[in-house]
Amino acid sequence: MAVRRTTKGKSANYRSTASGAGMTARGVAAYNRKTGGNLKTAVTEKKPSKGRAKRRKSYCARSLGQMKMHNISCKKTPNKRICKARKRWRC
Repeated sequence: MAVRRTTKGKSANYRSTASGAGMTARGVAAYNRKTGGNLKTAVTEKKPSKGRAKRRKSYCARSLGQMKMHNISCKKTPNKRICKARKRWRC
C-alpha cells in the first residue's frame, strides 16, 4: 500500500537524489491519505522548535544506524540517497 515512487514532474512524491532525497510535501500528503498515517516532512530549518528538534535528532540517530548497518560512508559515496537525505536534515 505504498505511494508511487515518482521523482520527476509536478506530481513527484519523492525528491530526486540531486535535490536532497526524501519525500515531498505532496508525497507525504498522499501517503497519509492512503494509509491514515501521520508522516511529516523533513526538519530542514536551522533553529527548529523543541518538538521538531527532537524529531531531527531521532531521524539522525536512526539514519546513522542504517548507514552503519549497510556499511555506507558518505565521505566515499556522497551521492547515496541516505547521504543526501541526512545532509538535507542537517545531520
